[in-house]
Amino acid sequence: MTSPLIPPAEVAAYGSLPSPAPHTEEELAALLALLTAPRMRIATVVLGHSRDAASRSSAAVFAEAWREAGRQPVLAMVDWPEAAASWLRAAHRFTAEEPDAWVVAAAPVGWAQMSRRLRHSTDWDPARTFGFAALGDSRVPALAGPATLHGMRGATADGGTWAIDRGWVTRQLPARRSPVPPRGTL
Repeated sequence: MTSPLIPPAEVAAYGSLPSPAPHTEEELAALLALLTAPRMRIATVVLGHSRDAASRSSAAVFAEAWREAGRQPVLAMVDWPEAAASWLRAAHRFTAEEPDAWVVAAAPVGWAQMSRRLRHSTDWDPARTFGFAALGDSRVPALAGPATLHGMRGATADGGTWAIDRGWVTRQLPARRSPVPPRGTL
């Protein structure tokens, strides 16, 4: 059995991936909209996050917004380091509750490592996984490997959405708001 760890030289080949930025209100709203769309039928979620301040904050704010939306409490909140020997313990905690969906706020490299461990060692399904903006970068699925993140979706900082399809991240722009019609006569 080969290790799911990404070799350090491969991580280095992708250059410096940006650290997660603090979430935006538009990003949070778009992520909630993805999860609460009528066709989704998502009642239970598990939250996962890396240990940086922005990811911790995004996870905490999501948990509160999920509760305020009248949803069931988050089943578990699991964190992981950016660098670890295997991520096995975190992967098992992340999948133990068998939620309808997983929500991830994480640094790109740590999530690529964690997702490889999840695919290698659990029944985790990336198509039932939703992420914050930092994970909507095509270098993340490239690092994670073929099909590891296929089907994962998320929100962009401007309120749009992204999806991973065959190793590529595709983006959908936020819905345009209708301009306010002018009043009066010209």
